[in-house]
Amino acid sequence: MIPLLGLIAGLIIGIFIPYHIPPEYSNYAAVAILAALDSVLGGLRSSLEGKFNIKIFLTGFFGNSLLAALLAYIGDKLGIQIHLAAVFAFGNRIFINFGNIRRRVLKIKDFK
Repeated sequence: MIPLLGLIAGLIIGIFIPYHIPPEYSNYAAVAILAALDSVLGGLRSSLEGKFNIKIFLTGFFGNSLLAALLAYIGDKLGIQIHLAAVFAFGNRIFINFGNIRRRVLKIKDFK
């Protein structure tokens, strides 16, 4: 429940206090947002499973976001698009977590 409340609070803050991200930082912000969203959905899933741990959630939230932004920065300095690997990895995990949440909420465990 804490991850969901954090997501709602973040959305409300983002809507009412808009912040312009300069274009040169857009890749860093995009992968950091994807990493954060992945952590929020992972936290929500673990909460539904009764396995939520705030320390794991917080370290994953900030650690994944910083690591993803750092990879994008290193990729920019090397002239390669490493951020696309992070986009793929976090995007994949977001859809997996969403599917697990959906199945848990709908009480459908297995589609085989």
